[in-house]
Amino acid sequence: MLNAGGENGMRKAIAGVIGTGQISGIYLKNLTQTFDAAIEVKAVADQMPELAAKRAEQFGIPNAWTVERLLADPDIEIVLNLTAPAAHAEINRMALNAGKHVYTEKPFALTREDAEEVLELAERKGLLVGCAPDTFLGGGLQTCRKLIDEGWIGTPYSANGTIVMGNASGGMHPNFRNFFKLGGDPIMDMAPYYLTALVFLLGPIQRVTGSARQLHREITVINPKSPSYGEKVAIEAPTNVSAVLDFASGAIGSLQAAKESFGYSPRLEIFGTEGNLIANDPNFFGGKVSIQFPNGETKEVPLTHGYTDDSRGIGLADMAAAIRLGRPHRATGALARHVLDVSLGIFDAAREGRHVGIASTVERPAPLPLGLKFNRLDTDDAR
Repeated sequence: MLNAGGENGMRKAIAGVIGTGQISGIYLKNLTQTFDAAIEVKAVADQMPELAAKRAEQFGIPNAWTVERLLADPDIEIVLNLTAPAAHAEINRMALNAGKHVYTEKPFALTREDAEEVLELAERKGLLVGCAPDTFLGGGLQTCRKLIDEGWIGTPYSANGTIVMGNASGGMHPNFRNFFKLGGDPIMDMAPYYLTALVFLLGPIQRVTGSARQLHREITVINPKSPSYGEKVAIEAPTNVSAVLDFASGAIGSLQAAKESFGYSPRLEIFGTEGNLIANDPNFFGGKVSIQFPNGETKEVPLTHGYTDDSRGIGLADMAAAIRLGRPHRATGALARHVLDVSLGIFDAAREGRHVGIASTVERPAPLPLGLKFNRLDTDDAR
C-alpha cells in the first residue's frame, strides 16, 4: 500500500521516473532521501530495462516498468522526464495525455513549437509542467536574490555570465556523443543555468543579439581509457557563443558560453549602482557569494538560505508541494519556455545578423521563504 502521509500530514505525491541514465542517480537519491516527505517514487522506466532494474534496486524503488505501464498506472501523478534532450517534448506530451503532471530535465524542448504545444496541452488538461534547472532554488542564488531585493547593490544595471569548459573529447561520459548535438551544445546544455539565474535575479529578457561559431566539425576521442578511443565524432552544433541580453527592467547583460577549451571557468556577476554582486556558480546550489562595495572592498556574504548541497530535484519537490498546497510552483514550464526562447533567439540573431525580440515573457519566480526547517519548502504556517 502506498504511503499516504508526508510531513505535517501532507499527502505525498506519487511519482514515476522515465529515463534512468547517469543523471537519474542524484535525482533518485534526493527524491528517496532528501525530499521523501513530499514525494514517493513508485516506479522507474527506461528503454533499456536493465538500467531501470538497476536503479530500482539501488534506491529501493518497488517497480521497474516499461514506459507504457508507468504511464498507465493510476497512482502515479507526476512523471519525471530524464530522457535525452531530443525525446523531452515527446515524453512530456505522452505524460500529459496520460493525465500526469510532468517535470523534465532541460532543455525544455529543442523548438519553440514543441515547447508551446506542451504548455498548451498542459493548460487544456489542467496539469502542471516543470523543468530544470532548479539550481536557482539553492542557497547561493536565493541569497543573491535577497541581496538584490533588499537593495544591497542599488539598482542592477548590468550582468555578465561566463561558462567555458572542455569539449568532452575524453569520451568518458556514457552519452558523450550527445554533447556534440543540439541540446548538448553550450547554449542549450549549460547556458540554461545562467539564463534561468539571470531571469530569477533580474526578470525577463526582451531582446537578444549574438554570435555563434564552431571551431571544429569533428573531434577525435583522445582518452585511451575510453571505449571509443580514437573514434572520430561529428560536431553538429555551435560550440562558441556570445550574446547580449536586454532585460525588461532596463538592465543589459552579456553571456559567453563555450565548449572548446579545457578545464571549467564559470562566473556570474551583477553590477549595481551601489555595489557589484559576485554570485556563486549557477550550475551549483551553493558556493561563495560576495559584494564589492563602492570603496573597492569586497566581502563574502554568509548564505541566508539552505539547500547548498547538490539538491537536484528540489524543483520537482516544490511542484509536488505546490499541488498539495494550491500555490504556484517555481521551476515552471513557462520559465523554461522563456529560457528556450532566449536561447533560440541567440542562434537566430547569430544567423540573421540582427537583434531578435523575445516574444515570451515570465514573472520572476518567488524566492523561497527564510527559516525553512530541514528538507521543507514551505513554512509551518503555509501548511
